[in-house]
Amino acid sequence: MEYFNAFWVGGIICALVQILLDRTKLMPGRIMVLLVCSGAVLGFFHIYPPFVEFAGAGATVPLLGFGNTLWSGVQKAIEENGFIGIFLGGFQASAAGISSALIFGYLASLIFEPKMKK
Repeated sequence: MEYFNAFWVGGIICALVQILLDRTKLMPGRIMVLLVCSGAVLGFFHIYPPFVEFAGAGATVPLLGFGNTLWSGVQKAIEENGFIGIFLGGFQASAAGISSALIFGYLASLIFEPKMKK
């Protein structure tokens, strides 16, 4: 059942984003920022953690999950370091994911030959 919940919740999130792309004049970058900020706001109001508990990877993999990760990192760093935690927390919480994306992207560029658009 966990896989099913992750699948349909992630699918609904993606479908809603696709509707935003198709029906509004919002550019993709703005929609991505909207998703990250929405995840952080939902985390702030303690709405996102129960959602993650129900949906699992369907809620943590989309950009909403990244926003929530940033918020939870900032919240933890503020508790530990005070005001300076505002600047440290997001970097500490997301460092592993961002670093792995960069490393695997670099490795893929070594294996595959990129093709430039003409």
